[in-house]
Amino acid sequence: MGLEADRGLLSRTSTAERVAGVLRTRIAEGFFRPGVRLSEQDIGTALGVSRNTLREAFRLLTHERLLVHELNRGVFVRVPSVEDVRDIYRVRKLVECAAVREVTGKPAEFAKIASTVEDGDRAAKQSRWQELGTANIRFHAEIVALTGSARMVETMQALTAELRLVFHVMADPRRFHERYLPRNHEILDVLATGDGIRTAELLATYLDDAEAQLVEAYAERT
Repeated sequence: MGLEADRGLLSRTSTAERVAGVLRTRIAEGFFRPGVRLSEQDIGTALGVSRNTLREAFRLLTHERLLVHELNRGVFVRVPSVEDVRDIYRVRKLVECAAVREVTGKPAEFAKIASTVEDGDRAAKQSRWQELGTANIRFHAEIVALTGSARMVETMQALTAELRLVFHVMADPRRFHERYLPRNHEILDVLATGDGIRTAELLATYLDDAEAQLVEAYAERT
């Protein structure tokens, strides 16, 4: 079939996907901030991968709208726009509300979801606002996992890193994340009763409010 020459590409692509996964996670955790230039040499040396492999990973993340390549300048972490915020939250409402709407009993995964809220409580008590943001993101990711759909989970994973970039627009992360922690508890309590429709309603309002707050923050910044 003439595919023998592509064997090396398969190995390199597999490695590039793993490298992309590492960088995606770091972006989602807030390690790389919007607008930061990524050094091929520093990252390649740190991860022990070739320049070609790293460039393929950059290409994958550019396709996911996490990075942007600027001619003669290099690769940068993308700075989301207010249009990105609206689009991200449009998708979130579709995915997350659908994930809980069909729930009719206490989910088997309830303890796992509850643990993310507990992590958020601990982070808030210690004034660790970035960790609270991470716990909050994980809370929503676990909600999406209720669907049992690999595609839904992959969609949320892609959104998670973009969300972290969006959250950086908040000059005071406490102002954004802390106010939603009690609402996570409220959603968790209703989810425990198996009332999927009410949980979806709470989520929709929650996401509407978060979107409005972020859009307002973008307006203040500009």
